[in-house]
Amino acid sequence: MNGLPKLSKNDKWLLGVCGGLGEYFGVNANIIRALFVLSGFQIIPYLILALVMSYDSNN
Repeated sequence: MNGLPKLSKNDKWLLGVCGGLGEYFGVNANIIRALFVLSGFQIIPYLILALVMSYDSNN
């Protein structure tokens, strides 16, 4: 875990939030996506994360 999580440009379905969180925590992004779906796909927290997280300049 280095710094803050970044939006993923490579592993994204919508905005790259789950891909970025997966890269940050070192887990498969599909696990993060499953957690969002199982929790009722909380759209407000997802959008807040998308606004707060920036794109990874290394990708």
